[in-house]
Amino acid sequence: MFRVPEFRALWAAELVSICGDQLARVAFSVLVYGRTGSAAWAAVVYALTFLPALLGGVLLGWVADRFRRREVMVVSDVARALLVVPLAVPGIPLALLCPLLVLVVVLAAPHSAAQGALLPEVLRGESALERGFAVRQITNQTAQIVGFALGGALLVWIDPSVAILANAGTFLFSALLVRFGVRARPAPTGGPTDGGLGAWVRDIGEGARTVFAHPRLRTLALAVWLVGCYVAPEALAAPLSDELGAGPAAVGLLMAADPAGSVLGAIVVSRWVPEAWRERMIIPFALLAGVPLVASAFTPWVWTVVVLWALTGALCTAALVPAQASFVRTCPEPVRGRATGLAASGLIAAQGLAILVCGLVAEASTSAIAVAVCGAGGLVLAAMLMLTRGARSTVAVSA
Repeated sequence: MFRVPEFRALWAAELVSICGDQLARVAFSVLVYGRTGSAAWAAVVYALTFLPALLGGVLLGWVADRFRRREVMVVSDVARALLVVPLAVPGIPLALLCPLLVLVVVLAAPHSAAQGALLPEVLRGESALERGFAVRQITNQTAQIVGFALGGALLVWIDPSVAILANAGTFLFSALLVRFGVRARPAPTGGPTDGGLGAWVRDIGEGARTVFAHPRLRTLALAVWLVGCYVAPEALAAPLSDELGAGPAAVGLLMAADPAGSVLGAIVVSRWVPEAWRERMIIPFALLAGVPLVASAFTPWVWTVVVLWALTGALCTAALVPAQASFVRTCPEPVRGRATGLAASGLIAAQGLAILVCGLVAEASTSAIAVAVCGAGGLVLAAMLMLTRGARSTVAVSA
């Protein structure tokens, strides 16, 4: 994969952005929980780094099909860098922090849509595309491990505001890598339309119809979104660590557990799961991923929880990598940006919604119970999806 110069640029840009994002997420968790002492508030703010993505994917995914995709990524990165800077102001009120955070997450949608739509052009061939997704998953999750694990340690020495400001710098660096490392291509549909609001609504509707009217795309998208629900325990790392008596040092380890398992899952699914079996195992892997989260609620030992959360991460990625590759291959090129943007944003939004629900459950009970609820909910949803006609259609296609 790294012999392809454009893939190297896209990979490096995404890598530095994720490192900054994970450091910022730890900073937000520590900052908000320290100021409020509330697991619900910590989860709400953490959820805002995910949840608004669906709004961005629906409203802005069409941008990746109407404008040059490289420029869409660059502008999105620069805009997010400018919006993150005010978030680093010490003592910023939560009433201002929350809407700014929403804007930052919304603007990630056109970037994700453009990147996803570009990958089939950069990586030609079915096997190359799936390997590319596996490489991205491995390196991205490794970046999350570094960002979470080092983030907890760094915040002992630096102020959370400094960590948030560093995140703005990673966006600017990403913009430079994309601008000078990715070849310029024309807009897929010849540029913006002159139809005003009506054309905008039609573009949004066409992207949604592409996903939901196609049985295979619909099932793949729902499977991807389901996997996103299992990230919720990360938001409860601080209060759970407190409940277990482990202290702040364990927060980074708990947050790093899922991405660590994800690296293992990406390696296993890309190297040892036969290609003919990958797509048909998407939903079974997603179902099994809920079991370790339920089990983690019944142990008092932090390291056991870390191992169980890592196992969930491995099973999630074993489902996610083939689902993403199959989805992108199936999308028609003229609407690939809109469809991919909606699917990617839905994944992030599913993560945010699950985090929000788990935070509210933790506030009413305990963080351990909230994690169990998250795992049980994902398991039930996966079982329901497995029984639908769309799930059977996906198995039939892959067979």
